[in-house]
Amino acid sequence: MFDEGQLYSPVTTGSDGTVEVHLADNHPGRFDEDYRARRGAIAAAAISAPAGTVPVIDYTDREHEVWAIASEQLSPKHEKYAHSEFLAAKHRLRLPHDRVPQLAEVSAGLAPLTGWSYRAAPGLVPLREFYADLGARVFNSTQYLRHASEPLYTPEPDIIHEVIGHANQLASPRFARLTEAAGLASLRVESEEAMKFIADVFWFSMEFGVIREHGEVKAYGAGILSSFGEMDEFTHMEHRPLDLAQMGTLAYDITQYQPVLFCAQSLDELEDVVGGFFDTVDDDLTDRLRAEAAGA
Repeated sequence: MFDEGQLYSPVTTGSDGTVEVHLADNHPGRFDEDYRARRGAIAAAAISAPAGTVPVIDYTDREHEVWAIASEQLSPKHEKYAHSEFLAAKHRLRLPHDRVPQLAEVSAGLAPLTGWSYRAAPGLVPLREFYADLGARVFNSTQYLRHASEPLYTPEPDIIHEVIGHANQLASPRFARLTEAAGLASLRVESEEAMKFIADVFWFSMEFGVIREHGEVKAYGAGILSSFGEMDEFTHMEHRPLDLAQMGTLAYDITQYQPVLFCAQSLDELEDVVGGFFDTVDDDLTDRLRAEAAGA
């Protein structure tokens, strides 16, 4: 019924109003009825929330424990592997380590730093809607947690990825501006091919981007910095120079560690190349870059 390779588990609402999250057969919580029911209830809260409001989730002790384990294990790896811009932003935002924060709490922390806010999503948000919201400095986030049997692994983005990865990143004015620029770029393009090109450049930058700092390759991408395993692997992957044509066309597998990463030589270069792309991209530019990639 559903493609197991997609990023988010599909969410459906039955004729009786029941919300169901369809986990892939290889998902750690697939055969845990309590977990599946919990996922449905959290998704339903996002679906039924009045416009402009963020539902409050009464997290269980077990869910708080999953967050605490992930926070405890990710923090020392951040100190070792994260770029200094991410670390400084993380220290300013000061997310709790012992409990799951409410999204309204995350928004309150970001507001004075960069003006960003969070909105609850049951799962996948349509690509253009997600990016349009980024252009308005709004991040659509899930509220569920990964299965407790694997607190350091998730096959799909959960609140640990969305907040520990992205909110810490969005607490940096420089990373926040790049993310907003990607959202605004989506409003200028018309074709779905151009929209996908923007999303793929975003994937290889704000999700899985790395920067050379003091002679070492450091991570700033939320996909790396929210993943215990990815942080152990990214320094051993192939690091290519920033290349927009490749970043917008290179195929990748969302279920595996990323074997190819694009490395900026500095934060200034990232802003010049990727930020400059987001600031100026239109359909003609993505057509030219695709043609360049095809002819390479």
